[in-house]
Amino acid sequence: MTEQTAKQPKAQKLVGVKGMNDILPPDSAQWEWLEAQVRGLMARYAYRNVRLPIVEPTALFVRGLGEVTDIVEKEMYSFEDRLNGEQLTLRPEGTAGLVRAVVEHNLLYEGGKRLYYMGPMFRHERPQRGRYRQFHQIGAEVLGFGGPEVDAELILLASDLWKELGLKDVRLELNSLGQPDERKAHRTALIAHFEQHAELLDEDAKRRLHSNPLRILDTKNPAMAPVVESAPKLLDFLGEASLAHFNAVKAILDANDIAYRINPRLVRGMDYYNLTVFEFITESLGSQGTICGGGRYDYLVEQVGGKPAPAVGWALGVERVLELVKEQGEALAAPAPDVYAIIPDTAALPVAIKTLQVLRAAGVSAQMHAGTGEGMGSMKSQFKKADASGAAFGLIFGGDELARGEVTVKSLRDGQGAQRTERLDHVPEWAASLKSL
Repeated sequence: MTEQTAKQPKAQKLVGVKGMNDILPPDSAQWEWLEAQVRGLMARYAYRNVRLPIVEPTALFVRGLGEVTDIVEKEMYSFEDRLNGEQLTLRPEGTAGLVRAVVEHNLLYEGGKRLYYMGPMFRHERPQRGRYRQFHQIGAEVLGFGGPEVDAELILLASDLWKELGLKDVRLELNSLGQPDERKAHRTALIAHFEQHAELLDEDAKRRLHSNPLRILDTKNPAMAPVVESAPKLLDFLGEASLAHFNAVKAILDANDIAYRINPRLVRGMDYYNLTVFEFITESLGSQGTICGGGRYDYLVEQVGGKPAPAVGWALGVERVLELVKEQGEALAAPAPDVYAIIPDTAALPVAIKTLQVLRAAGVSAQMHAGTGEGMGSMKSQFKKADASGAAFGLIFGGDELARGEVTVKSLRDGQGAQRTERLDHVPEWAASLKSL
């Protein structure tokens, strides 16, 4: 060995991209728990799961979200495919991709669909609590039904989820954006109002004044609060059909004791919404208080190349919901195996592993002690690891027990260390006793 090969430089430690976080045990167990609650609830509402790509054509989001939005203007991770020059984007939200999939695969041919998705989204923004560059959403979407009953159904679905998760003090805010001609009339009045108060507008508002004045109502600038508050209200421009739709949604919510507040300034962040829009908001997460938002988007299907079809949906932020669970609910116990196998000697490994396989087949969660290559370690160290694993029982595969065709079952959680022996040729018969203390 030369001196050069003996002194290889130490490799520089690589770290993840800022704002794109690893989700590790035990935290990952909370994610699995939330996903399981969602899957169960979606099944009860007869929603079907879809799995969507995280990369889509950039044009999908420009066309669907609108060019004059913060997402398209500032936040998308877009790049050129170096193999064919195609313009691609890491998805910043889920609805546009879902609609693209529905159109591409002609899913509405046989009628409307109730669908849901889970997965990561990507936006380039300053990472902070509840807002990350890679974040995760769960979305529920209903396509092909134009009535107010599905708007209300989605709100009821979200409300039921908060109950399942034990969340409190989550308020619902509701508004209607009407139809395009109604928004056009409101837009004219809105521009005139803001032009009369041009000296009070910040740079973002001035830039949007003639391209997307409705978004000015969504400003977070407190200095603009008075001019926004005095602006014409879209609800005053709604026609008979839009008002009837909105009132029908409210009637269903009232009948189901769902409290809500009408917020005439609620506009949502994407251009594709019409009629009903809503948000679920908490005061427990500071400035990142919106945990779920959505509404009706009856024109998006046509915008991405499909036949005109009504649609409505919502998306929730997984990180924010889990933050709220931690704030308001009881901490979830870290996942633990039912049993931990303590193996004094490597000679016992074949029998021990065979026994654990039978237990696993019977639904018992079993963790095997693993050695270092130089033996299995002392009994004392194995018992420490068994205790640290959180297992309810230790299975001791000692030489004397094996000679008799038995294994010792020792309780690790009753405070007294009660133990018994069980026959190795009758494992299925006593397996059920290991599933709980």
